[in-house]
Amino acid sequence: MTTLKLFIDTHDKDKNTFPANMTSEGFSHFYPEYLAACEAEGVVPMQVHLGYDEGRAFCVNLAPDADAVRRAHERVGLPFDSITEVTSATPVDTFMPLISPQS
Repeated sequence: MTTLKLFIDTHDKDKNTFPANMTSEGFSHFYPEYLAACEAEGVVPMQVHLGYDEGRAFCVNLAPDADAVRRAHERVGLPFDSITEVTSATPVDTFMPLISPQS
């Protein structure tokens, strides 16, 4: 089994990496094509956060490596600003290791 890591990729209209005039309707037509590209590259899309008015997107994916995320984007002609491997820092992740079990 391949170990998957967590990645966030970013898109910004000011850097020409967010599709011009993207709307929620346009995204609903584009996203199935992106899902197929992700499947072909072993990428699991987890969340997409879109700011249509600002022309920005933040995508959270599980993938074996950043190259797989890059290839999925290339398959659909979608440029990006960055792809960053990240880890979670939730209260559980942060504080549970500090709590030692009672003896």
